[in-house]
This record gives sequence, C-alpha cells and structure tokens, in this order.
Amino acid sequence: MTPALALESVSCTFLSRDDPSQRYTAVGDTTLVIGEGEFVSVVGPTGCGKTTLLNVAAGLLEPSSGTVTVLGQPLGGINTHAGYMFQTEALMPWRNTIENVVAGLEFRGVARAEALERGDAWLKRVGLSGFGKRYPHQLSGGMRKRVALAQMLILNPQILLMDEPFSALDVQTRQLMENELLELWSADRKSVVFITHDLEEAISLSDRVVVLSAGPVSHPIGDYAIDLPRPRDVAEIRLTPRFIEIHTKIWRAMKEEVLKGYARQQRQ
Repeated sequence: MTPALALESVSCTFLSRDDPSQRYTAVGDTTLVIGEGEFVSVVGPTGCGKTTLLNVAAGLLEPSSGTVTVLGQPLGGINTHAGYMFQTEALMPWRNTIENVVAGLEFRGVARAEALERGDAWLKRVGLSGFGKRYPHQLSGGMRKRVALAQMLILNPQILLMDEPFSALDVQTRQLMENELLELWSADRKSVVFITHDLEEAISLSDRVVVLSAGPVSHPIGDYAIDLPRPRDVAEIRLTPRFIEIHTKIWRAMKEEVLKGYARQQRQ
C-alpha cells in the first residue's frame, strides 16, 4: 500500500546562530515512513530534531536534501492533507470555543450555519457540549486541549501531526487526554505522527516507536513495533508485563542518547 507519509533520506541544515559562516545539521539522512492508519511516535533527546521533522512533514520547512511524499505524491508547499497540533496553544483568545473550533471551516469558505452545526457535533465528541460560548481563558488546560483537538479534526485531515500536545498537562489530565485521543483515532484511523519526550506515552499510544539519536545530525537509531492489544487504557496498559518488557528494550537504546543530549546542553 502507498504510505500516507514518507520522508526519504531527509537532511536539514541551518546557518549557525553564533557564526553565520558556519552550518549546523539538525537532521541527517533520515527516512521515516508512516503507513495509512498507522500511529507512530517519535522519541529522542531534547534538541534532536523531532519538531524539525514534523515541520518538514507539514510543509512548513523545506529539507536541505531528500524527498517528502504524501499519499504517493511529492509534497510541494503546505501539506493540505495534514492537521497540526502544536505543543503551545494555538487558540485565538478573542474567539470563544465554538468560534475557535470552526475557524478552519470558515477560512475554507464553509457557510457559517453549516460550520456551527459541525462545530457543535465536534464539541460533543470531545466532551465539551455546553462550553461553546466560553473563551480560552475560562477553560482548564485539559479543556483547551480538547478544543485544539476538535479544531484540528473538524477539517478531516488524513494525517495528524502532533508536537508534544499534552506535555504541559498534569499527569491525571494527560492520561485522560491520551485516552480521548485513542478513542477519537480508533473511530477512523487517521495516520498519526506523534512527537513526545515521554517513552511511556509513546508506547501506550502507538503502533510503532521510532527513536532518534542525539544531535547534531540526528537520525533514527531504532524502530520498534508495539504489539500491545487494542483498545488500550493508557494507565492500565503500563502495568502489564509486555509493556514493561517493551519499555526496557527501547530505553536501553535511548539511554545513551539521552545522556549525550543532556551533556551537550550542559556545555552550551
């Protein structure tokens, strides 16, 4: 089958901030293929280029070398088949909940009455029925994440690009949001690229976990199939012997790279 997303031998090189005459390669010769309906998490040390790869997949950043294809076609410009959920909140503070959710539909020219009807349906799906008139500052962190999910999914993207979307939440709210995401994903099995620092989160959610090396010139050093049964409860699945076995295996591959990344940060 044609993959939903394929990054082939991608490298991303930038001018050094400290010395413009020098170049810095964040990601080097990286291949990442996401199958149709596949949930793939990418983990690695801080500063290893995870978000860089996500921006390449979104068409926000053109790679220095390599190719990107979406549904078998070369990517030129913005990836219109993808939705992007950022680490930091992207809600518009002057718009209330329903207006934030339907913003993308309105930008695409959907009639307001239809947009609001679809927006109400999505608020129900993410558990926010009755909160349509609230503004972002009137919502909890978890509720704002639900709004962001609805804002992305209402556009029916075929690929979901998610950059540590739950990292700022407390543990309990984070697990609720992870289960919410899995429930929504299981309904129509979008292809997902999920960026996270949290190995437990990656294993709990994913079909595959890809591990990146420490930068510079970061690249994949491991690709692990996650054979845990679905449907999953992210809290309960972490207590199973198979989860612990998978976690131990991946952490052994990650640990040295995490220490390298930490040491590099200390030198800066």
